[in-house]
Amino acid sequence: MLRPAWTAVVDLFYPRLCSSCRVPLPQEAPRSGARAWFCRGCEESLPLLEPPYCKVCGEVYDGAFTNEFRCMNCSGRKLEFEFAVAACRAEEAMREMIHQFKYDRRLQLRGALATLLLRVLEEPRLARENLADWLLVPVPLHRSRERDREFNQSWELCQRLSRLTGIPAAKALVRVRATEAQANLDRDERLRNLRGAFAVRQPRRWQPKIDLQGRRILLVDDVFTTGATTSECARILRREGGAEKVVVITAARG
Repeated sequence: MLRPAWTAVVDLFYPRLCSSCRVPLPQEAPRSGARAWFCRGCEESLPLLEPPYCKVCGEVYDGAFTNEFRCMNCSGRKLEFEFAVAACRAEEAMREMIHQFKYDRRLQLRGALATLLLRVLEEPRLARENLADWLLVPVPLHRSRERDREFNQSWELCQRLSRLTGIPAAKALVRVRATEAQANLDRDERLRNLRGAFAVRQPRRWQPKIDLQGRRILLVDDVFTTGATTSECARILRREGGAEKVVVITAARG
């Protein structure tokens, strides 16, 4: 009986704000789901990723398309993951939220982004799986980048998504080599740039081993662009770790 009253008092002095426009949310706003993080207007304007999209990389197709298709981005490429799917397009408010989360250290946005990631798990190919048997794995940052940023945004999303769903999460990969920024490289250069950049994490003597053999992995990142990074991570998880299947899930599709 005391908890609702205490919550109302806290909201009075520290009102919840919309994660996008920063307008205070009404006290009657739910405590879970998108409305716990966004006002009605911002929730309705989120650039949600809807079909039709590429069955492999999730690239959105704006025309009328009823059958599954593989886009030009995937043509002639061997991608090591089964498929990738995102919650939203990386546009406008969504792009700004991710930028603030990663670079302005607005860690409270991890809750909003993880809630959006729940939509991804409703994708038909994932909805028919028993995801409790899967493992959430973040795309790792190099230790120098993580030291500068003070956190890994992908691991933050993993942890929050694990709390929401009960799917276990583990830092199964490590970035062993710092790489050149991918933005200025073409597709082939990106692949060469990433070779040898990742490895399966070897636990310390006091840490339990993360057994990836035969596991099904949800590889988590904030944004999917060309798929070069996630494909290389999936290759390591499968060939070195022995994972059976890797599916990429992201908050946004660039």
